[in-house]
Amino acid sequence: MVSQLVLALICAGYATGAFLGWGSDELAQIMGDFGLSAAALIAAVSCFRYARGGATGSESSFRPAWLLFSFSSAMAACGNGVWGFYEVVLRQVVPTPSAADFFFLCFAPPAIVGLLVLAKRPVTRAGWVCLGLDSWLIGGSLLTLSWSLALARTARQGEGEGVAHATLTLAYPLLDIVLVSMVLALHFRRSSANRSAVNTAIAALALTVLCDALFTSPLLRQHYHSGQLLDAGWFAGSLLLAYAPWGARRLPAAPPRRPAVAPRGARPAPGRPRAHPVPTTRPLASSLAALTPYLAAAVCTLGILYNVIEGHRVDRMVVFTGCTVVLALVVRQGIMLLDNIALTHELAQKENHFRSLVQGSSDVIMIAAPTGILRYVSPAAAGVYGRDAEELVGSELASLIHPEDLGRVVHEVRRFLAAPPAEEPTTRIECRFKSGTGEWLNVESTVNRHQGGLILNSRDVTERVRLQAQLEHNAEHDPLTDLPNRALFTKRVRKALGGRRTTDPGTAVLFIDLDGFKQVNDTIGHQAGDELLIQAARRLQDSVRAGDTAARLGGDEFAALILGDGTRDPAAREYQVREIADRLRLTLSQPYLIDGNDVRVAASIGVAFAEPGVGAGELLRNADLAMYRAKKGGKNRVEMYAPQMQAEVVRKSELAARLRSALNEGEFAVLHQPVVDLTTGEVSAVAAQARWRSAQGILFTPAEFLRVADESERAAELGRWLLEEAVEQAAERRRAGHDAPVSVRLSARRLLDKSMPLGAVEALLTRHGLPSGALVIELADSDPRISFDELERRLVGLRRLGVRIALDGFGSGYAAINALRRLPVDVLKLDRGLVEGVVESARLHKITAGLLRIACDLGMQSVADGVDVPEQVLALRAMGCTHGQGMAFSGPLDEFRLRRALVRGEYPVPGGVALPVLSGRRGTLLGSNNETPVPPT
Repeated sequence: MVSQLVLALICAGYATGAFLGWGSDELAQIMGDFGLSAAALIAAVSCFRYARGGATGSESSFRPAWLLFSFSSAMAACGNGVWGFYEVVLRQVVPTPSAADFFFLCFAPPAIVGLLVLAKRPVTRAGWVCLGLDSWLIGGSLLTLSWSLALARTARQGEGEGVAHATLTLAYPLLDIVLVSMVLALHFRRSSANRSAVNTAIAALALTVLCDALFTSPLLRQHYHSGQLLDAGWFAGSLLLAYAPWGARRLPAAPPRRPAVAPRGARPAPGRPRAHPVPTTRPLASSLAALTPYLAAAVCTLGILYNVIEGHRVDRMVVFTGCTVVLALVVRQGIMLLDNIALTHELAQKENHFRSLVQGSSDVIMIAAPTGILRYVSPAAAGVYGRDAEELVGSELASLIHPEDLGRVVHEVRRFLAAPPAEEPTTRIECRFKSGTGEWLNVESTVNRHQGGLILNSRDVTERVRLQAQLEHNAEHDPLTDLPNRALFTKRVRKALGGRRTTDPGTAVLFIDLDGFKQVNDTIGHQAGDELLIQAARRLQDSVRAGDTAARLGGDEFAALILGDGTRDPAAREYQVREIADRLRLTLSQPYLIDGNDVRVAASIGVAFAEPGVGAGELLRNADLAMYRAKKGGKNRVEMYAPQMQAEVVRKSELAARLRSALNEGEFAVLHQPVVDLTTGEVSAVAAQARWRSAQGILFTPAEFLRVADESERAAELGRWLLEEAVEQAAERRRAGHDAPVSVRLSARRLLDKSMPLGAVEALLTRHGLPSGALVIELADSDPRISFDELERRLVGLRRLGVRIALDGFGSGYAAINALRRLPVDVLKLDRGLVEGVVESARLHKITAGLLRIACDLGMQSVADGVDVPEQVLALRAMGCTHGQGMAFSGPLDEFRLRRALVRGEYPVPGGVALPVLSGRRGTLLGSNNETPVPPT
């Protein structure tokens, strides 16, 4: 705006000075000649600089046009300069012709060519011909009119002054007519690139041509002198051309804005006006371009009529020019007619092509009016919707959409119509459409704006929606029982802990594990196990309350989410949830009828309540911990979560972490407990036991760390270390003269570990020089997962090496009799539980006596573990037990105190009548890992 204002002020100032005569004739000549020369020179420099460096991108193709404009302005500057040289410097009348005339005549041709460069180039030969014909129509009509009005008289007057003068006199108007013709013809064909600059340049040239036309008129030319008001037009034209490439606003062409329409019943969004349809009339410029030939013919006719009305003789020039204009008009109309016929044929072919595409498409194409009425429906509606297209035309679009989806569809249409078409030309809507059978189909539609309405390209996606729903269901449900899986159960727990139930303390999670399910799989097969899980899931689903969630987490683990009812009393909520858990336990423990057989399993259930600050993951973990406590507590029971359970887990984790580095840092030590003959008190063997004294000085008994070791990967490493240390120390004692055999406690799983092959024990004995008869392996347990066949083969191999086998914990497990029947056992070691109550309980006394009788009948030695008081020694000896170990004789000893005990050789035994010792060989005995706490050593 500032540059335009400055330009207007300069032009207005020059016009004011010219109107007032500049104050003197000399100043008027200077401003009228050199002022015009300076303005034209400014235009030349401006267009040249823009052509050389200012035009970028798509505008770079128009640099030649601005160079031609620069050359044209330079010619005008030179012409005015020469004119001023005659008038101001030489103070002479400018001769005719002169060098100034030559420069002025060179002004129009470069401008005409520049306008041709700026024009939108035709793409066909017919287009070029039409462009030439349009130019001639305009030029010929102007020539006819000008010749009738003034040029004929000017030509007759110039003939008397010579041919050169006449030619020069006619050259100015003829070139101006050509320039005006190009300006008018190309005004409607200009390129869209930098349209503002082109319009400004055309306006500048038009103003210049208008002033030239006024100058060439005989009436004005006779009284013209430099510095008059006419010079202000040339001055403004030059400055306007200088301003055109720089000051005109250049904006990228924006795409045409499509009309925004809304279906019937859809109101504009609050605060936003409804977008009205844009008129579809042709632009004014296109209309004027179409009328150009007829206007030219009308102008030509006016020229001829002027001569007739004035009574002048019709000039041959007028007749010739008029005839050529009419001929050009006829030729142009013929070309346009042929072009229209070709375009009509092409349009018909395209319409047929697109009609076949629409009618043959499997998608339904519908056009809706702004009122929501369907104006067109493609034939595909019969196959997709089961309704004829003719039946749908004229109906409301809203009547086809499901009532539950209608509000969402209207909202999306409103949002789409309010968005700028350039940013969001289409949108996608999914809803349910009513089919011909009354069924609701899932339909996906692509919506476009179209001439005041909407185009909907719709397709049936019912199968895809069903498949997607099925996939989502499968992703969140157990495939066997169809109960929610862990992911969906966790999501529902998280939802229950949020929202309005955030502060409800009655919400609880139940973790359920089926006890004995593995035996069902192992005995009657996995198919029966799957059927049991299906029946258990059905029972669980039928037993939970409405609104609660039952889920299968994997394997034989289930879970239930019990939603609270707002009860604030902790005792009441615990009673209520425990009652539900007990009912579930009893229901799941009922016999299952599978393949005609009654199958029984039990259920261990852990319960955890929602507490403030406890998340879903933590709540599930708490219930899991309670369930494991229920299993360890005897199974088939309900256990409530308590904070100490988590503390115990943390302590066990810390202990396991410390256990990993204890072996490497030498924190483990081996102690030995003497095994004493109950008749003579003689030390017949020693039992090796591992003790862990941590870096903090804490002494852990085997009951504390072996359970953690068995659950970690360090159990095998600890077993190998204990065996090697016991063998090495036993070999050193034997070299010192102490021949007492050593017993090492190993689990059946460690004996079958691939890291301890059969040759490893023999290699260990050979490396340390210990006779094989001086080693006893105590079989610590009978894991039901261990194959008895493999265990039997391994123990037979050890027996061949001379290693003695002892069965530890005899009388404490169901598998003891089976092990005694199949395994090569030399020694039976009574469990501590049998020894502790043998004096006080007559029932336990009889059981222990029966077990010792079995050992005697099988020719095995017997060792009682945990003999702590003399009364137990007397009772066991009376029942035929041959050996014992415990606090009645000695606790576990370090190497120094053990050697002192072996030097002494025996421990005192209680007096009394000694029964005959049962026959059997004396052999190596195995110590228990369940000893009482170790006294200071």
